[in-house]
Amino acid sequence: HNIPSNYYNVNPDFSLIGADICAAAVLISFGAVLGKTTPLQLFVMAFFEVIFYSLNETLCFQYLQISDMGGSIVIHAFGAYFGLAVTFILYKEDAVDNSNEGSSYQSDVSAMIGTIFLWIFWPSFNAGLASGDQQQRAVINTYFALAACTCTSFVVSSLFDRNGRYRMVHIQNSTLAGGVAVGAAANMILPIWLSMLTGMIAGIISVVGYDYIT
Repeated sequence: HNIPSNYYNVNPDFSLIGADICAAAVLISFGAVLGKTTPLQLFVMAFFEVIFYSLNETLCFQYLQISDMGGSIVIHAFGAYFGLAVTFILYKEDAVDNSNEGSSYQSDVSAMIGTIFLWIFWPSFNAGLASGDQQQRAVINTYFALAACTCTSFVVSSLFDRNGRYRMVHIQNSTLAGGVAVGAAANMILPIWLSMLTGMIAGIISVVGYDYIT
């Protein structure tokens, strides 16, 4: 049982949750194109992404019947790859290393505040569509994955810095990777060590990705 049976009916509660989840996918895609697009381009991108997101969600849940309680596949993976596809289409050489793509002190502080709120509410996000024991398991699994991921991200970030300092981009993003990684199986019966291992691996991959891939 992956999602409520009445999720696709006209139910005001689940319709609002579904809209919130769709907006999250759009925001994830925005992260790949910020500094490269105009407000009008972002509006057009969001318009078409909502359509493709709905088609992808219907395909995954109704036809493929996947288990993805926290949206690791339908929300995060889709949003990331949609954003990458848009950057491929809008790619310009003069946009590479543009100052608009970098962060400032003010943006780092704002992003850090957002990270704190995301960390606090991520267990409820992964458990939002669950019920009963599944909801409780989703909260617990997500919490342990986030805790392990956060500790791992701090350690690996300092190891990768030649001065042993933490990088803000790692603290803002990699500390949340565990919640994303465990989302697809958050409602399942997982041993605590597996949830924590998932978070640790996600944190390591995220830090390495920021340093050597992006």
